[in-house]
Amino acid sequence: MKKLIALMLLAVMVSLPASAQVKFGVMAGANMSNMSLKDIPGSVKTRTGFFVGPTVRFTLPIVAIGVDASALYDQREGKVGDETIKSQSIQIPINIRGGLSLGSVAEVFLFAGPQFGFNVGKDKSLKGLYKDATQWTLKSSNLSANVGLGAVLLNHLQVKFNYNFALGKTGEFKVGDKVHGSAKLNTWQASLAYYF
Repeated sequence: MKKLIALMLLAVMVSLPASAQVKFGVMAGANMSNMSLKDIPGSVKTRTGFFVGPTVRFTLPIVAIGVDASALYDQREGKVGDETIKSQSIQIPINIRGGLSLGSVAEVFLFAGPQFGFNVGKDKSLKGLYKDATQWTLKSSNLSANVGLGAVLLNHLQVKFNYNFALGKTGEFKVGDKVHGSAKLNTWQASLAYYF
């Protein structure tokens, strides 16, 4: 009897991934970035940016739990004093999602997960902030996290709203060779995706 139960459990575990739904698509959205500064004088203004790239959604239909992942070109901006600094990167969010499915008509879900970023932008001289030339240096990679909610309509169109918050420094301000302070870019995001 124990062997039969073990075999049935094993069959269920193997059949779940086989019955999972995998959808590929493309995503685009807007960033509203807020920069938090450490040891840097001056005010910071919120700026808009954008992201775009391919995405994939993996869903287990029985339990309505899934994973989505994307590879996005992401541009964010922050304005410090009269200077605008940009963060250009490839962002890879991997979110676990769970929610309520209304069949093929709609699905409403919550999601959260890590996001891995890789810098593809250039450093910038910020001469307007200090008497000496100041350099805004982006970190080569960064880690952030997402939390948000979304909806899928007719199995193809997805709308998401989330907050992306930095788990480490996004970049550093240097005067000469000395690090003078650091910054984090936290971002409200709204996106639209179409799954084929």
